[in-house]
Amino acid sequence: MPQSNVAATTAFWLAGRQATGEDTFDVTSPWDGRLVGKVSVPSDAQVEEAVAAAHAVREDFAATPAHVRAAALDHVSRRLVERTEEIAQLISAENGKPIKWARGEVGRAVSVFRFAAEEARRFNGGEAQRLDTDAGGQGRLALTRRFPKGVVLGIAPFNFPLNLCAHKIAPAIAAGAPIILKPAPATPLSGLIIGDLLAETDLPAGSWSILPVANDKMPALVQDERLPVISFTGSEKVGYAIMDSVPRKHCTLELGGNGAAVVLGDFASDADLDWAATRIATFSNYQGGQSCISVQRVIADASVYDRLLPRIVAAVEAQVTGDPGDDKTDVGPLVSEDAAKRVESWVKEAVDSGATLLTGGDRDGASYAPTVLTDVPADVTLSCEEVFGPVLTVQKTDGEAEALAAANSSKYGLQAGVFTHDLQAAFRAHRALEVGGVVIGDVPSYRADQMPYGGAKQSGVGREGVKFAMDDYTYERVLVLTGLAL
Repeated sequence: MPQSNVAATTAFWLAGRQATGEDTFDVTSPWDGRLVGKVSVPSDAQVEEAVAAAHAVREDFAATPAHVRAAALDHVSRRLVERTEEIAQLISAENGKPIKWARGEVGRAVSVFRFAAEEARRFNGGEAQRLDTDAGGQGRLALTRRFPKGVVLGIAPFNFPLNLCAHKIAPAIAAGAPIILKPAPATPLSGLIIGDLLAETDLPAGSWSILPVANDKMPALVQDERLPVISFTGSEKVGYAIMDSVPRKHCTLELGGNGAAVVLGDFASDADLDWAATRIATFSNYQGGQSCISVQRVIADASVYDRLLPRIVAAVEAQVTGDPGDDKTDVGPLVSEDAAKRVESWVKEAVDSGATLLTGGDRDGASYAPTVLTDVPADVTLSCEEVFGPVLTVQKTDGEAEALAAANSSKYGLQAGVFTHDLQAAFRAHRALEVGGVVIGDVPSYRADQMPYGGAKQSGVGREGVKFAMDDYTYERVLVLTGLAL
């Protein structure tokens, strides 16, 4: 169990039991640098033990009754509810996330495990198909079921240190696939606490491990043939390097974004623009902008641009920045001072290249002020890459076609938001936008944890969302029955 004494060492989870290694590392708060906890690091031999245990149990775990897996997932969901405030405080401490957003993250993880329990009960019921549609298939029936591809290697990022661990672990357990989870080095404590809850269940030993392995140890795990499925959430560079290194493995990659909020000309009343500005300001800055679907670009029709822009600036300036432990704080620090320095350099490059800074642009340690720019050149880093910080660019376009083309100009394609009341325009946007999800009447930052979530272009391959991750972790196997009176 995590210790109240922050100097105590938190154990990792090896094949369902707590273990410690010889080395530790410190987890510190990006807000004030205080020590949040010490985490034990597994040795190479302990990592091997976890992989061997998962590989050995894979067939037995796949055959585990659905009610056993569902009961375990339900248990984790309930226990997360009971420990919400404790876990939210932990997320806020290690990640710097404002406490109100941290509480929301725990609530989402509660749902993920509940959804997974529901899917475990109904998944793999089998689909029957008559084969006597041709004479050669007379008396034959095909029954198709799904079976796990094998052990899942889940690699989680720092920005949602609990919920994105949940999105790896819960679908794997629901599908009967053993999982080895690597939490992010900056934020391992939230992922490790899931182990506390799983250990209270009757899942078979070896079916899960949570290992805070250093990043430089990952290539060997990625290459291990006993881990045929890799689920990675993180940067485009790392994700595609993983996939390129193991072309015969199944990789689910949820990578970066450059989220666009398109405001069309019909979204023009004062109430419309107030709503759009408030949502844009909130979701360009929530999590410190450290979300793959945060709003990075606003693409506004010329007919509403001059009325929308000052509203956006005012709404951004109204964001409360500061101590993430304060209930009133909207925007806390970035995950590290280096991350804030990178954002600072990208904004400076844009301004030096001709962009207009309307608000923000200041850094204080790991904190970066909510920032709005216009007239940003298309070739600067801020336009081309994922900023992963509280920075927003606003541009003017003329008409729907130009706006959608501007949204598509990014190499990324995760999600887009389109503010419109026109149902036909909504369907045109859904057809035209090269993204994994289109949100109508709101920002691109909406994600329901049960829906398919993933991107197009350089934003990754495969889909998360509990049922869809379970599909990714399994494959279809056909059983043909012969000599039946159909």
